[in-house]
Amino acid sequence: MQRQLTYTLRPTKLGLLLVAASERGVCHVRFGASGKALEAALARELPCATLVREPSCAALARGETRVEHWADTLAAACEGRADASLVPLDVAGSRFQRRVWDALRRIPHGERRGYGELAAALGQPRAARAVARACATNPTPLAVPCHRVVPKTGGVGGYRFASWRKRALLAAEAEPRSS
Repeated sequence: MQRQLTYTLRPTKLGLLLVAASERGVCHVRFGASGKALEAALARELPCATLVREPSCAALARGETRVEHWADTLAAACEGRADASLVPLDVAGSRFQRRVWDALRRIPHGERRGYGELAAALGQPRAARAVARACATNPTPLAVPCHRVVPKTGGVGGYRFASWRKRALLAAEAEPRSS
């Protein structure tokens, strides 16, 4: 049986945001310029899933709009107005990747860590490159805030969705949140 995922699109200051989820949580988050391109990328990355765009009339009738709520939270996180680390996840990864992603979710809103610092916190001080790779393969940016990890040499470092987005996310989180 194919796994069914619902997805939605949200415009943000950082471009169009696609959020896909199962009934258990968010499994895919991507930025892009075009809905068609984001939908095509989702279909390529999850070829065995049945993809349903929300809001579908049937989902609304059943009151199943979790993906809409989660997308709103992630869109607000783009502007520093929400910490999306509490959004539930449904992601697959190696044991090491999951440990890195869990550690990323524990970095407080507005704070940064170095790749080596995160590796040391995981008890593997020589695994900074592996931490960087786990960040690069993170399927749920924002919910797993890999943008909060920066190189010890300075600057913001790389980001799968362009370093200007990473800079914007870090700048938005550095501003105090309005209550």
